Amino acid sequence: MSAHERERLLARDAAHVWHPYTQHGLETDFLPVAGAKDATLTLTDGRTVVDGISSWWACLHGHSHPRMVAAIAEQLGTLDHVLFGGATHEPAVRLAEELVAIAPQGLNRVFYSDNGSTAIEVALKMVVQSWLYRGEPARRVFVALEGGYHGDTFGAMAVSDPDPFFLPFADMFFEVRRVPPDAAALRAAFDELGGRAAGFICEPLVQAAGGMVMQAPDFLREVRSACDDAGVPWIADEVMTGFGRTGAMFACDRANVSPDYLCLAKGLTGGNFPLSVTLAREETFEAFKSDDRGRAFFHGHTFTANPVGCAAGLASLAICRDEHTPLRLEAIGARIEARLATHFGDRATERKLRRTGGIVAFDMLTDESGYLASAAPRLRALAVEHGVLLRPLGNVLYAMPPACTSTTECDLIVEALIALDAFAPA
Repeated sequence: MSAHERERLLARDAAHVWHPYTQHGLETDFLPVAGAKDATLTLTDGRTVVDGISSWWACLHGHSHPRMVAAIAEQLGTLDHVLFGGATHEPAVRLAEELVAIAPQGLNRVFYSDNGSTAIEVALKMVVQSWLYRGEPARRVFVALEGGYHGDTFGAMAVSDPDPFFLPFADMFFEVRRVPPDAAALRAAFDELGGRAAGFICEPLVQAAGGMVMQAPDFLREVRSACDDAGVPWIADEVMTGFGRTGAMFACDRANVSPDYLCLAKGLTGGNFPLSVTLAREETFEAFKSDDRGRAFFHGHTFTANPVGCAAGLASLAICRDEHTPLRLEAIGARIEARLATHFGDRATERKLRRTGGIVAFDMLTDESGYLASAAPRLRALAVEHGVLLRPLGNVLYAMPPACTSTTECDLIVEALIALDAFAPA
């Protein structure tokens, strides 16, 4: 693409497009991307950059993986779409079977939706409605972690920490109690709420948008125990952590525990198609079965269980098995962490260098913190100059590249992280 054509593209974008999580009064320079292959994005001027964040944590195996492309193309030519209300098809049934086979024990019902936020919304509605059908309508207060983020639809926003993303809507949310990742605090919240407690939700092992805040697997075992003692369900938001990101197929596997609801998206289709699922236990499904049509679970989307998305999900699961995706991500994360540890030396603890599986993060030494730190756009531009796509979370620098990332690309990511850290304003 010529320089003139690139300028025209950006001008057309500026005239009509509204970008997500973007302050258009401050951010006007957008990255013009022409193509992608494996861990690399190609820009319209011919430059290439390594996708160091898997394009918002979704691109699991790499861009345009040939098995993904083939599966999508084949399904598109066979059955592109059919409503899932009153109909079914092989890709959706088989994907549900395969997910149940690999999910934490006891999760054997699969409800399809479109994205991570709606997967959370489904779980929240299932919890509230099932309590109602079990004769406990007062159980409507969820407990969630401080700094949590679960999506942008209203239920998901309510159980997220409203600061900084959702403050304009705070007075419209249902009641939620927020606690630190501490078992005693969680139990205290359950004790205080008593018969009003509906359930607990968290991002297991890694709170992503909150700054890549990481927990030990022991905390998940304590969560399971606390929820069991309180008699309330646990929703595990594995939209980001699922499918090998933490070095295991699911974050809950690292602690050998099973939640009552498991929400999956992003890597479910290798980042190639918008599809999500909420896995639930059989007793939840049974709570909705009745000869009363009004007791049905009234939730659905036009593209629920889209056959092409399901085919992409099946291909992604096959790649996870055949190419050992969790182990590859673990090795990628270990290499990036080791090279950063060498760079920081004795300062690694001060910088809070941390890793879970293929996710590596550290804190910059800057007076600015939080997602709205003013340096973020400049740091993103600097990363591209160093050949890497990164998106700092306030004063937190992190990497989460796809499983195909080479050692050379890992080292390039490390060099870019170090450059951004040196540039960060004190």
